[in-house]
Amino acid sequence: MIRLIIALFLLCKPVHAAQEQVVLGLSQDRVSITADFDGSEILIFGAVKREAPIPDGPPLEVIVSVVGPSEPVTVRRKERRFGIWVNTDSILVDLAPSFYAVATSAPFSQVLTNTEDLRHRVSIGRAIRSVGADMNVEGAQNFAEAVIRIRENEGLYSIRENTVAVDEQTLFRTSIDMPADLTEGDYLARIFLTRGGQVVSQFETTIDVRKVGLERFLYNMSRQQPVWYGLMSLVIAISAGWGASTAFRLLREK
Repeated sequence: MIRLIIALFLLCKPVHAAQEQVVLGLSQDRVSITADFDGSEILIFGAVKREAPIPDGPPLEVIVSVVGPSEPVTVRRKERRFGIWVNTDSILVDLAPSFYAVATSAPFSQVLTNTEDLRHRVSIGRAIRSVGADMNVEGAQNFAEAVIRIRENEGLYSIRENTVAVDEQTLFRTSIDMPADLTEGDYLARIFLTRGGQVVSQFETTIDVRKVGLERFLYNMSRQQPVWYGLMSLVIAISAGWGASTAFRLLREK
């Protein structure tokens, strides 16, 4: 298990000016995927910078999201016809993050209004988009919901309410577990400060997730030199089979 710590202590420029701002820095901005990689835990903690006393009114809430690279996904509907299962309708989900986790300091409905969710696309349902549906396709939204349901079951999508601890409306911390089968690319980490469901400040940064060592070599070869990769795989398979056969034959002769 690799533990990645995002330390929110170095003052950086936020996305927009506000009376309350996230103070953010990175102690490590890279996750290395090796042959024995079994997942990663991201620790995120930081503080809120203010030029004035804590405002009266609703308490400060914090939302932390980590979003993996997006790629198109074609979802097909299968139906049983004449005794066999066949593909019927299909929808192109052109914006489906490979990983999406949201952590909040309170129930999601309390920390963010529907209007703000629509504007900032924080919830899982707002993070994906379906296009390319035929006008005659019934229940087009069900295709996007199927992607969410499948990836939730795989541990790739999650909303973790009440998992961000906020102390004195100034310090906050949380942790997000990431599975072993991560997709390579830049992961976007977003931190939102909200009051009464309205976003008062936000900050964004990226985490680089890459394969290294032998994993990287094999991955690059499979993409850049598929013929040599196939030949090498064939030679390894033949050698392994021959070696196993020889070992069993020697054992029987003893």
